[in-house]
Amino acid sequence: MALARLGKVFPKTSILFLCDMQEKFRPNIAHFPQIVAVAARMLQVARLLEIPVVVTEQYPQGLGPTVPELGAEGLKKFPKTCFSMLVPEVEQELGALPHLRSVLLCGIETQACIMSTALDALERGLDVHVVADACSSRSQVDRLAALSRLRQSGAFITTSEGLILQLVRDAADPRFRQIQKFIKDPAPDSGLLSLFPGQSPGFS
Repeated sequence: MALARLGKVFPKTSILFLCDMQEKFRPNIAHFPQIVAVAARMLQVARLLEIPVVVTEQYPQGLGPTVPELGAEGLKKFPKTCFSMLVPEVEQELGALPHLRSVLLCGIETQACIMSTALDALERGLDVHVVADACSSRSQVDRLAALSRLRQSGAFITTSEGLILQLVRDAADPRFRQIQKFIKDPAPDSGLLSLFPGQSPGFS
């Protein structure tokens, strides 16, 4: 019997995708400041653990640049018009990472670019870890349905802190003290619990 996919993550076989967190989306995406704050924390951890990062911008001429509070200054931004982040230029980035196994996915919108990116990455045989507290949509119905659909398709639905702790793995790691600074305060509330009134969120 084949072993089930466990979704373990390791810095040396992972890449962080930050999808379309741009100025024109700011007033329309639910919990936008919180989503960006959580994604910024993921970016800080990726830098500390030397995880490669890809940042995309959807039609930046019309939708504006990546918001400064993400902390992505100095990182190359890949413009796109399609929903998937896996444009040819990003595919080249992935091709330069022969040991890549896991995509860590943050951004907007969950039912559009996050969904398309995840499905394309899954089709290529990669594990996809959707950081639920770092993904949102204009409609929270779409957000909830998309998280469920992503799980049905084989993506792992996780939280930023859970994923960060899986990446560092060991409190004896000399970088753990720095990691603790990033997670000492809980991630800001991005409205996930309100999607599951009266029940425990199972993302199912």
